[in-house]
Amino acid sequence: MKSVSVQWYEIPVREMDRAINFYQKVFDCELSRQVLDDFQMLWFPFDPEQGGASGSLVYHEEFYEISPKAGVLVYFGVDDCEVELSRVEAAGGKVEIPKRMIAPDIGFMGVIIDAEGNRLAFHSNR
Repeated sequence: MKSVSVQWYEIPVREMDRAINFYQKVFDCELSRQVLDDFQMLWFPFDPEQGGASGSLVYHEEFYEISPKAGVLVYFGVDDCEVELSRVEAAGGKVEIPKRMIAPDIGFMGVIIDAEGNRLAFHSNR
């Protein structure tokens, strides 16, 4: 069977400093900066041995439109989504859907609006 997988994701931002502050507080990690012509990118830590897709925060004045209701919903895999959800408001975001079970065999999820106005989600097995 042919496999179709996510290679990377890009989360649009309006203010890079505000965005890096939000995500470093919520995930308790460091992001790495990259500048490509008129794009600014901040990459999330990624270990190919652990699988998944790499991703970044991206600022470009004309390339993206931020929407808290439309578009793709990215789920970040975490150990317990309650941990990251508990950090969202202090970092400048809003919890839209608190932690709840999807199904016993799938796990838990929570949805947030980040400090830039993007709708994102967390997924955990506990």
